[in-house]
Amino acid sequence: MARRYEQLKAVPLDEPKDESMRPSNRITSLRLGLSFILILLLASLTIIQVRPSTSDSKIVFGGTETLPNGTGYDENIKICASNIPSPARPPAPINPWASLTIDEMVEIQNWLSSAQMNLNLTRGDSAQPSDNSVYMIQTYYPSKADVLKYFSSLDPRDAPARFARVTIHHGGAVEPVIRDYLVGPLPVTSATEMTHLTEIYHTETLPYNARGYDALDWNLPEISTKIAAPLMDAYKELLGGLPNETIVAGGAGPFGFDGSFRRFWLNWQRDTPGFWLHPLNLWQYVDVSGTDPSKWDQLKIVYNHQVFDTAESFMEAFRNGTLKRVPPVTKQEEDLSWSTRERIGAQRDLDNLPGPRSVSFAGLRFRIDYGLQYVSWMGWGLYLGFDRDMGLNLWDIRFRGERIIYELKPQEALAQYTGNDPYKSSTALLDSYFGMGQSVRDLLPGYDCPDEAIYLPATTFSATGMMTRKRAICIFEQDSGRPISRHLGFERSEFGAVKGYQLVVRSVATVGKPTLKFEYIFHIDGTIEVRVSASGYLLSGFWDDEQGAYGSKIWNTTLGSLHDHVINFKVDLDVGGTQNSLLKTSLSQEVVTQPWFDDDWGEEVIQQKITREYIDNENEALLRFPTNFQGGYTVVNTDESNKWGIPRGYAIHPGYSPVHNTVVGSKRLLKNANWARYNLAVSRRKDTEPSSSSMWNFNLPGAPPVDFHNFFDGENITQQDLVTWINVGMHHLPASEDVPNTKTNTAASSFFLTPFNYFDYDVSIESSNAILLQPPKKPGDPFSYNDYNVRPAHCVPRPPAAFEYYPEQVYDLDGKPAPASTIEEMRKASELYLRIKFEL
Repeated sequence: MARRYEQLKAVPLDEPKDESMRPSNRITSLRLGLSFILILLLASLTIIQVRPSTSDSKIVFGGTETLPNGTGYDENIKICASNIPSPARPPAPINPWASLTIDEMVEIQNWLSSAQMNLNLTRGDSAQPSDNSVYMIQTYYPSKADVLKYFSSLDPRDAPARFARVTIHHGGAVEPVIRDYLVGPLPVTSATEMTHLTEIYHTETLPYNARGYDALDWNLPEISTKIAAPLMDAYKELLGGLPNETIVAGGAGPFGFDGSFRRFWLNWQRDTPGFWLHPLNLWQYVDVSGTDPSKWDQLKIVYNHQVFDTAESFMEAFRNGTLKRVPPVTKQEEDLSWSTRERIGAQRDLDNLPGPRSVSFAGLRFRIDYGLQYVSWMGWGLYLGFDRDMGLNLWDIRFRGERIIYELKPQEALAQYTGNDPYKSSTALLDSYFGMGQSVRDLLPGYDCPDEAIYLPATTFSATGMMTRKRAICIFEQDSGRPISRHLGFERSEFGAVKGYQLVVRSVATVGKPTLKFEYIFHIDGTIEVRVSASGYLLSGFWDDEQGAYGSKIWNTTLGSLHDHVINFKVDLDVGGTQNSLLKTSLSQEVVTQPWFDDDWGEEVIQQKITREYIDNENEALLRFPTNFQGGYTVVNTDESNKWGIPRGYAIHPGYSPVHNTVVGSKRLLKNANWARYNLAVSRRKDTEPSSSSMWNFNLPGAPPVDFHNFFDGENITQQDLVTWINVGMHHLPASEDVPNTKTNTAASSFFLTPFNYFDYDVSIESSNAILLQPPKKPGDPFSYNDYNVRPAHCVPRPPAAFEYYPEQVYDLDGKPAPASTIEEMRKASELYLRIKFEL
């Protein structure tokens, strides 16, 4: 149990002391006396003169409060209030975007498995590729029209019906296929139906070879027999170990092009902490097409730039001496500890002390409705949602009582690699396939989020069970450390500052290897910042002299591989209502002559000017930021003006690293990630176009179910309900400083949504956490000030909770707790295709 703080009391110098506690000699007493005098001297030097505020504020010197009665210490100082947020008041008593509960998912699973449905389902935790099984169950979001109707009336009869999206792998069909279904209304009753969900896709069928991620693709005995067993002698001699002992495999994707095959490259790496940084020089191309594992096979082997079509030809070269071998590992290279996260080096000065931490001395200033996952702060209000594909999403974001954004949701995360080997040159990942939300784990208190952050849970479904993380999302207020506005002036009421407080909503996902931190930062002026930061281990390659054009050498045999990250967001802005237009602003140079200039300078002036034009057609709204950022884009409502007659708008400002994808035309991203070619795009909003991507796009780059370019079909976008699709990302050229992990300070990208003539003035001036100074009547005297009676609270902070971290809560398909029995089970669920242990 944590020890309570107690009030410190002064001890008189002449108070009798226990003799056993006296110093043992006069020298020690003298040292103590001199130390005490030195402390008093230093303390006296900290005293400064400050003129009292005109509002009778208390004055604080270095953290010690000087009280009105002249005493130097408050004997009644109290422990700070607990950091429990006050209850929020959401605009509606339901969250239309709430995730399904475990009970709801179990109910749906049981209903689908009932005899009346006649689906011939096998439980996902025992299904083979040739079985019918449920792959996914999650919330299907209601139509915008239905939600807005309900929010307008708040009549329970208008509440949107609740539906689930269900994915079934029909591996047992004559022609195996994947199908998505809508199941609802929920809860399950006699009125519940299952209908084929097709209207959100641009293809009629989802080929079975593009099916969801399944560890059975490489864990069945047939795979190890054909792929691993024939090469055991070569593994041991060339790679220095055996599968599942000292080396481990990893897979690359996409696994297909148009659904006609399912294949992937395996690479090998040392099975050691940070194994991503220990690639080896052997790759195998594997075919797992169809549902019959007996037909799965190995198609190719590449070792040290030598290509073999069969295991037999490779092993023959291995044995007869014609194989060109990589030099053996040296003793120096056998020390693999360099890839761990253990602290190394001399301890830095004062780094033995804990750093500063944030404390809300007066209590938390944001509100939460835990049941509805609704948050409010400083005029902001928003609902939270969470899904398997991309994790945290935000809905019905309002500021000062007006809806600004209906939906703010990540859509897809692309990572495209390059290299002079078959693995890196064929890797183009779309993370929704593997489940960005499914890959979220509990946040680290005090590290991922401040000590006083509040956490919210999230639950997702997988083919083998369900998972709940108690700390999937964190929410906290932070002081940015800089004022949001300030000015030095000498006229009355023009000198002052407003504190730059922010509310942060954050979640972190690790999809196999990369860790992506998603955060939404709300500012008091009506600005929203969306930021993504990356960390974790690099997906590295085997270094040789031919790899220099594709990255940097970061260890003796390790290449830090060049790659792009691009993450797409859907932003459904509603500026003064749902009818909006897209304004393009350009800055250009002009040459003008003016009669008022004299001959000293001449009459000609070169200056910049603004050009404003509205983009009326979707086809013209596939956009990149202008060169030198000379201009930008704003979503405006031409039917709503501010006090000055200017259309109210929200501007899209690039933040850190506003990039788009470098490579265009690669077959592995031929049509499945067209959104990544731009900085942003604007289209008419449609319920049939809910996302720029889909989890099935990853394995179907040649025939994607969602082709982003199909959204742009020449429709008018003037005063329509618009959606803005915005990209963040980075061109990651790795360096030795990416070892052991990439850093979030530089591997970051963001954009801002900020009011642009939306208000009549800067509304952050409304904040009471501000100061207004008036110049002195006499030079040399201090300025007087008004702090609006918001003064620093003073109390003893409660001790932070002791650090503890537990695995996620896992449930079986019946909803019963089913924690992992081994650490290896936990690893498989987290590291996915990047660390494959063969069942030998």
